[in-house]
Amino acid sequence: MRDEASTSIRLDDVHLTLGNRSFHFDCGFERGRITAVVGPSGSGKSTLLNLVSGFERPDSGRIEIAGRDVTDLAPAERPVSLVFQDNNLFSHLDLFTNIGLGIHPAMRLTPADRKAISDALERVGLAGYERRLPGSLSGGERQRVAFARALVRHRPVMLLDEPFAALDPGLRTAMVDLLVDLHTETSATILLVTHDPRDVERLADDVVFIDDGHVLVITDKAAFFERHDLAAVQNFLGEPPFARQSP
Repeated sequence: MRDEASTSIRLDDVHLTLGNRSFHFDCGFERGRITAVVGPSGSGKSTLLNLVSGFERPDSGRIEIAGRDVTDLAPAERPVSLVFQDNNLFSHLDLFTNIGLGIHPAMRLTPADRKAISDALERVGLAGYERRLPGSLSGGERQRVAFARALVRHRPVMLLDEPFAALDPGLRTAMVDLLVDLHTETSATILLVTHDPRDVERLADDVVFIDDGHVLVITDKAAFFERHDLAAVQNFLGEPPFARQSP
Protein backbone atom coordinates (compact mmCIF):
# COMPACT_ATOMS: atom_id res chain seq x y z
CA MET A 1 0.00 0.00 0.00
CA ARG A 2 1.36 3.42 -0.94
CA ASP A 3 1.89 6.12 1.66
CA GLU A 4 -1.33 8.17 1.53
CA ALA A 5 0.55 11.31 2.60
CA SER A 6 2.55 11.21 -0.63
CA THR A 7 -0.39 10.35 -2.88
CA SER A 8 -1.23 13.06 -5.40
CA ILE A 9 -3.96 11.16 -7.27
CA ARG A 10 -6.29 8.67 -5.66
CA LEU A 11 -9.04 6.57 -7.25
CA ASP A 12 -10.93 5.14 -4.30
CA ASP A 13 -13.01 2.08 -5.29
CA VAL A 14 -14.02 3.73 -8.57
CA HIS A 15 -16.49 1.81 -10.73
CA LEU A 16 -17.58 2.75 -14.24
CA THR A 17 -19.63 0.94 -16.89
CA LEU A 18 -19.40 2.00 -20.54
CA GLY A 19 -21.66 -0.06 -22.77
CA ASN A 20 -20.80 -3.67 -22.02
CA ARG A 21 -17.43 -2.82 -20.47
CA SER A 22 -16.88 -2.55 -16.72
CA PHE A 23 -13.96 -0.79 -15.08
CA HIS A 24 -12.80 -0.85 -11.47
CA PHE A 25 -9.87 1.24 -10.27
CA ASP A 26 -8.66 1.36 -6.67
CA CYS A 27 -5.18 2.84 -6.72
CA GLY A 28 -3.02 5.86 -5.94
CA PHE A 29 -0.21 7.70 -7.70
CA GLU A 30 2.58 9.43 -5.84
CA ARG A 31 3.17 13.15 -5.98
CA GLY A 32 5.95 14.35 -8.28
CA ARG A 33 6.55 11.02 -10.03
CA ILE A 34 6.06 9.84 -13.60
CA THR A 35 3.84 6.76 -13.80
CA ALA A 36 3.64 4.84 -17.06
CA VAL A 37 0.13 3.48 -17.68
CA VAL A 38 0.45 0.37 -19.82
CA GLY A 39 -1.51 -2.70 -20.85
CA PRO A 40 -3.21 -4.30 -23.85
CA SER A 41 -5.26 -2.23 -26.30
CA GLY A 42 -8.74 -1.64 -24.94
CA SER A 43 -7.78 -2.55 -21.38
CA GLY A 44 -8.84 0.80 -19.88
CA LYS A 45 -5.73 3.00 -19.96
CA SER A 46 -7.42 5.98 -21.59
CA THR A 47 -10.50 5.44 -19.43
CA LEU A 48 -8.32 5.83 -16.34
CA LEU A 49 -7.02 9.17 -17.67
CA ASN A 50 -10.54 10.27 -18.57
CA LEU A 51 -11.69 9.59 -15.01
CA VAL A 52 -8.82 11.61 -13.53
CA SER A 53 -9.39 14.47 -15.97
CA GLY A 54 -13.17 14.52 -15.55
CA PHE A 55 -14.18 13.52 -19.07
CA GLU A 56 -15.74 10.42 -17.54
CA ARG A 57 -17.64 10.41 -14.25
CA PRO A 58 -17.61 7.25 -12.11
CA ASP A 59 -20.82 5.36 -11.34
CA SER A 60 -19.50 5.01 -7.80
CA GLY A 61 -16.34 5.73 -5.84
CA ARG A 62 -14.28 8.85 -5.26
CA ILE A 63 -11.47 10.62 -7.14
CA GLU A 64 -9.05 12.84 -5.24
CA ILE A 65 -6.26 15.08 -6.49
CA ALA A 66 -3.85 16.45 -3.87
CA GLY A 67 -6.27 15.40 -1.15
CA ARG A 68 -9.23 17.24 -2.69
CA ASP A 69 -12.37 15.42 -3.80
CA VAL A 70 -12.74 16.25 -7.51
CA THR A 71 -15.29 13.55 -8.37
CA ASP A 72 -18.01 16.02 -9.31
CA LEU A 73 -15.80 18.75 -10.79
CA ALA A 74 -15.78 19.55 -14.51
CA PRO A 75 -12.49 19.04 -16.41
CA ALA A 76 -11.74 22.79 -16.44
CA GLU A 77 -12.04 22.90 -12.65
CA ARG A 78 -9.44 20.22 -12.06
CA PRO A 79 -5.71 21.00 -11.59
CA VAL A 80 -4.82 18.96 -14.66
CA SER A 81 -3.18 19.51 -18.06
CA LEU A 82 -3.95 17.10 -20.88
CA VAL A 83 -2.07 15.90 -23.94
CA PHE A 84 -4.28 13.39 -25.72
CA GLN A 85 -3.45 11.43 -28.87
CA ASP A 86 -5.97 13.37 -30.98
CA ASN A 87 -4.49 16.67 -29.66
CA ASN A 88 -7.95 18.32 -29.19
CA LEU A 89 -7.20 21.47 -31.18
CA PHE A 90 -9.90 23.80 -32.51
CA SER A 91 -9.49 23.63 -36.28
CA HIS A 92 -10.89 27.16 -36.92
CA LEU A 93 -8.58 28.87 -34.42
CA ASP A 94 -4.92 29.69 -34.92
CA LEU A 95 -2.25 28.12 -32.77
CA PHE A 96 -1.81 31.18 -30.58
CA THR A 97 -5.50 31.07 -29.66
CA ASN A 98 -5.55 27.30 -29.20
CA ILE A 99 -2.72 27.58 -26.71
CA GLY A 100 -4.01 30.78 -25.11
CA LEU A 101 -7.34 29.12 -24.30
CA GLY A 102 -5.36 26.75 -22.10
CA ILE A 103 -4.32 29.75 -20.01
CA HIS A 104 -7.65 31.58 -19.92
CA PRO A 105 -10.91 30.41 -21.54
CA ALA A 106 -11.86 34.02 -22.38
CA MET A 107 -8.37 34.79 -23.77
CA ARG A 108 -7.74 37.50 -21.17
CA LEU A 109 -3.98 37.26 -21.53
CA THR A 110 -1.28 39.36 -19.94
CA PRO A 111 1.88 40.33 -21.85
CA ALA A 112 3.66 37.59 -19.88
CA ASP A 113 1.05 35.07 -21.03
CA ARG A 114 1.56 36.08 -24.65
CA LYS A 115 5.30 35.70 -24.33
CA ALA A 116 4.81 32.30 -22.67
CA ILE A 117 2.80 31.12 -25.69
CA SER A 118 5.54 32.10 -28.14
CA ASP A 119 8.20 30.62 -25.87
CA ALA A 120 6.27 27.33 -25.65
CA LEU A 121 5.97 27.12 -29.44
CA GLU A 122 9.67 27.76 -29.79
CA ARG A 123 10.41 25.09 -27.22
CA VAL A 124 8.53 22.44 -29.20
CA GLY A 125 10.21 23.50 -32.46
CA LEU A 126 7.37 25.61 -33.88
CA ALA A 127 8.71 29.15 -33.48
CA GLY A 128 6.76 31.67 -35.56
CA TYR A 129 3.73 29.40 -36.01
CA GLU A 130 1.37 31.53 -33.88
CA ARG A 131 -1.00 32.41 -36.75
CA ARG A 132 -1.03 29.03 -38.45
CA LEU A 133 -4.22 26.94 -38.40
CA PRO A 134 -4.11 23.31 -37.20
CA GLY A 135 -5.23 22.07 -40.63
CA SER A 136 -2.02 23.39 -42.18
CA LEU A 137 0.15 21.23 -39.90
CA SER A 138 1.21 17.62 -39.97
CA GLY A 139 -0.06 15.23 -37.32
CA GLY A 140 3.24 15.42 -35.50
CA GLU A 141 3.18 19.22 -35.54
CA ARG A 142 -0.35 19.28 -34.14
CA GLN A 143 0.76 17.00 -31.33
CA ARG A 144 3.60 19.37 -30.54
CA VAL A 145 1.08 22.23 -30.29
CA ALA A 146 -0.89 20.20 -27.76
CA PHE A 147 2.34 19.74 -25.82
CA ALA A 148 2.97 23.51 -25.95
CA ARG A 149 -0.52 24.12 -24.55
CA ALA A 150 0.26 21.86 -21.61
CA LEU A 151 3.54 23.71 -21.05
CA VAL A 152 1.82 27.06 -20.48
CA ARG A 153 -0.85 25.77 -18.08
CA HIS A 154 1.50 25.05 -15.16
CA ARG A 155 -0.82 22.49 -13.56
CA PRO A 156 0.47 20.09 -10.86
CA VAL A 157 -0.91 17.03 -12.71
CA MET A 158 -0.21 16.21 -16.35
CA LEU A 159 -1.99 13.43 -18.24
CA LEU A 160 -0.49 12.24 -21.51
CA ASP A 161 -2.20 9.69 -23.77
CA GLU A 162 0.30 8.36 -26.33
CA PRO A 163 1.81 11.85 -26.79
CA PHE A 164 4.69 10.64 -28.98
CA ALA A 165 2.72 8.30 -31.25
CA ALA A 166 2.54 10.66 -34.25
CA LEU A 167 6.17 11.77 -34.09
CA ASP A 168 9.08 10.58 -36.20
CA PRO A 169 12.01 9.02 -34.27
CA GLY A 170 14.16 12.14 -34.12
CA LEU A 171 11.38 14.40 -32.97
CA ARG A 172 10.13 11.75 -30.57
CA THR A 173 13.53 11.78 -28.86
CA ALA A 174 13.41 15.58 -28.61
CA MET A 175 9.91 15.52 -27.09
CA VAL A 176 10.91 12.81 -24.60
CA ASP A 177 13.84 15.00 -23.55
CA LEU A 178 11.47 17.97 -23.25
CA LEU A 179 9.16 15.99 -20.97
CA VAL A 180 12.14 15.02 -18.78
CA ASP A 181 13.18 18.68 -18.57
CA LEU A 182 9.64 19.79 -17.81
CA HIS A 183 9.31 17.26 -15.02
CA THR A 184 12.61 18.35 -13.53
CA GLU A 185 11.50 21.99 -13.60
CA THR A 186 7.95 21.55 -12.27
CA SER A 187 7.92 18.27 -10.28
CA ALA A 188 4.48 17.67 -11.78
CA THR A 189 2.72 14.36 -11.19
CA ILE A 190 2.57 12.73 -14.63
CA LEU A 191 0.50 9.80 -15.90
CA LEU A 192 1.79 8.65 -19.28
CA VAL A 193 -0.17 6.14 -21.39
CA THR A 194 2.17 4.33 -23.75
CA HIS A 195 2.46 1.11 -25.75
CA ASP A 196 6.23 1.40 -25.98
CA PRO A 197 8.47 -0.25 -23.34
CA ARG A 198 11.18 2.26 -24.29
CA ASP A 199 9.03 5.04 -22.82
CA VAL A 200 8.77 3.08 -19.59
CA GLU A 201 12.53 2.54 -19.50
CA ARG A 202 13.38 6.15 -20.33
CA LEU A 203 10.72 8.10 -18.44
CA ALA A 204 8.88 6.22 -15.73
CA ASP A 205 9.45 6.09 -12.00
CA ASP A 206 6.48 3.78 -11.50
CA VAL A 207 4.28 1.56 -13.69
CA VAL A 208 0.61 0.67 -13.53
CA PHE A 209 -0.42 -2.25 -15.72
CA ILE A 210 -4.12 -2.37 -16.59
CA ASP A 211 -5.80 -5.49 -17.90
CA ASP A 212 -9.50 -5.99 -18.65
CA GLY A 213 -10.60 -2.83 -16.87
CA HIS A 214 -8.70 -3.17 -13.60
CA VAL A 215 -5.20 -2.64 -12.22
CA LEU A 216 -3.19 -5.85 -12.44
CA VAL A 217 0.14 -4.42 -11.24
CA ILE A 218 1.23 -1.13 -9.71
CA THR A 219 4.87 -0.96 -8.72
CA ASP A 220 8.14 0.86 -9.30
CA LYS A 221 9.86 0.50 -12.66
CA ALA A 222 12.61 -1.88 -11.58
CA ALA A 223 10.15 -4.32 -10.02
CA PHE A 224 7.91 -4.15 -13.08
CA PHE A 225 10.67 -5.34 -15.39
CA GLU A 226 11.20 -8.35 -13.10
CA ARG A 227 7.57 -9.55 -13.25
CA HIS A 228 8.25 -12.85 -15.01
CA ASP A 229 5.19 -14.44 -13.40
CA LEU A 230 2.58 -12.58 -15.45
CA ALA A 231 2.11 -13.53 -19.10
CA ALA A 232 0.29 -10.23 -19.87
CA VAL A 233 3.29 -8.22 -18.65
CA GLN A 234 5.73 -10.36 -20.60
CA ASN A 235 3.62 -9.95 -23.74
CA PHE A 236 3.85 -6.18 -23.33
CA LEU A 237 7.62 -6.23 -22.78
CA GLY A 238 8.26 -8.56 -25.71
CA GLU A 239 11.81 -9.46 -26.67
CA PRO A 240 15.01 -8.55 -24.77
CA PRO A 241 16.33 -6.17 -23.58
CA PHE A 242 12.95 -5.45 -22.02
CA ALA A 243 11.87 -9.05 -21.37
CA ARG A 244 14.64 -10.03 -18.98
CA GLN A 245 14.98 -13.73 -18.57
CA SER A 246 14.81 -15.46 -15.22
CA PRO A 247 18.08 -17.18 -14.20
